[in-house]
Amino acid sequence: MALSVIGAGFGRTGTLSLKFALERIGFGPCYHMMEVIQNDLAGTWYDIACGKAPDWDAVFAGYRATVDWPACNFYRELADQYPDAKVILSLRDPEKWYQSCSNTIFRAMMSDMQAAPPPVQRQMAMARKLIVENTFDGRIDDPAHAMAVYRRHNEAVQATIPAERLLVFEAAQGWEPLCRFLGVPVPDDPYPRVNTTEDFAQHFRREA
Repeated sequence: MALSVIGAGFGRTGTLSLKFALERIGFGPCYHMMEVIQNDLAGTWYDIACGKAPDWDAVFAGYRATVDWPACNFYRELADQYPDAKVILSLRDPEKWYQSCSNTIFRAMMSDMQAAPPPVQRQMAMARKLIVENTFDGRIDDPAHAMAVYRRHNEAVQATIPAERLLVFEAAQGWEPLCRFLGVPVPDDPYPRVNTTEDFAQHFRREA
C-alpha cells in the first residue's frame, strides 16, 4: 500500500484531528506520532534522524496517509517516493502554535525522564534529536527563533510542492476543503477536534 496523503505540517497544527478526519473519509490507517508511541517505533525514527537511509515502504507498510512529526520533516523525500500522493500543509497562527507547543510537546521533551519507563525514554530521545536538535537547533525556548523556523518550513512546503498537489489547510475550515481536495463526499458528522492542550496534559501525566 503506497501513501496517498502526506502531511507536511508541524505538530500542534491540528494533526491528530487531521489523522482522525483522514481515517473517517477513507484514507486510513494514518501514521502519526501516536503510532510511534503506541508501537514503540522511536528507535527507527532516531536512526533516521541521525542520518540512516530509511526504507520508506517498510516504515509506512499498511498505511495510506501520514501526518505530524516525525514524518512531516521528510515531506520532500516522501513526495518524491510517492509521486501520486497529495500533500496537506496544516497551519495555525504562529503565536498560538508556539504557545501550544510550549505547553505540551516542548515541555514534555525538556522533562527529566531518568525515572521513566524505557519506551518513554526512547521516545524522548528520538523527539529531542529530530525535533529539538534537527528542527529547532536546540532553541525551543526561544519563541522568535521557533516561530521563524515554523514560518520557513511552511514557506518551503508551498515553494516545493506544486499548487495542484498541495492543500494548505486549517482545522477551522472543516470538512469541505479537505474532502474537495481528496475527491470524497463530506461526512455528516462534525470535523474532529482532539488533542487539545488539556488532552495532551492528561495523556502525558498518564505516560510519564
